[in-house]
Amino acid sequence: MLEKENIQQLRKMTTKAEANKALNTIKGLVEGIYIDNLINDIEVEELDNWWKSHYDLISKVPFNEIIPLVKKICADKIITETELLDLQWTIDNILSENRYYDLITSKIQELEGVFHGILADNTITNDEIKNLEQWLFDNEELVGTYPFDEIESLIVGILEDGVITEKEKNYLKIFLSEFIDSDSSTTIDFDVIKQLKEDITISGICTINPLIEFKNKQFCFTGISKTMKRKEIASKIESLGGIYKDTITKKTDFLIIGDDSNPCWAFSCYGRKVEEAMNMRKQGYKISIVKEIDFIDATIE
Repeated sequence: MLEKENIQQLRKMTTKAEANKALNTIKGLVEGIYIDNLINDIEVEELDNWWKSHYDLISKVPFNEIIPLVKKICADKIITETELLDLQWTIDNILSENRYYDLITSKIQELEGVFHGILADNTITNDEIKNLEQWLFDNEELVGTYPFDEIESLIVGILEDGVITEKEKNYLKIFLSEFIDSDSSTTIDFDVIKQLKEDITISGICTINPLIEFKNKQFCFTGISKTMKRKEIASKIESLGGIYKDTITKKTDFLIIGDDSNPCWAFSCYGRKVEEAMNMRKQGYKISIVKEIDFIDATIE
């Protein structure tokens, strides 16, 4: 266990990173809360909890400006559209001057804040799902980055038949909850989500419309192909300048999921290699999990 002095020293070293993450989170939280153009009492409570959770930063710039503002607009338990727009304007201006991380990292932190805002009142509406789809469309530069591909695939799968079911909303609740620290929320019912997890399993989610390149890219395959043998897949990849390996490594660029592989629900794919790839994506490695049909399309383009 780290001694108190070592913990304090470590925090000094990560102050800028922590501050930037807090700012990106509040930006996303506000967007997620208002993504359906409505804000209720429970969501106000969660926003009120943000400034209380970060009050130890009140003496630091820019929190000496933003925390009093959040505290003020939450004081009467009612947030008007004007107050929300003022808050968003302030956050945007602060972030434009405080980019400690690169754009991708900042946007992913913002996306996780959006997840938090959507889940804050424990209800996911159709409008929130559709507006989240628009957020993803507006931030396509995040393609290939965890968890952008996963949430994009999940949202596209939910919306593709034009009907949003409660079961699909529960899938989404489980997924969003994975990116929210339970200590950072006073409103989200994690006990309900825990119960949902006992009935629903979400594994790796395949990338939607992936950009598959072959030159010097490393591929791996899992499952069973309906169209060709594994040796033929390897030969095809190598003929296009790619590299085929039977195992996943840190150098793997694409994991192909056989169309006749293990049973899976509409948005997901299963198996040991998928789990390995997902764990590596969570660590920041750029491994795309792609369906066999997308791989085949890429070989004939």
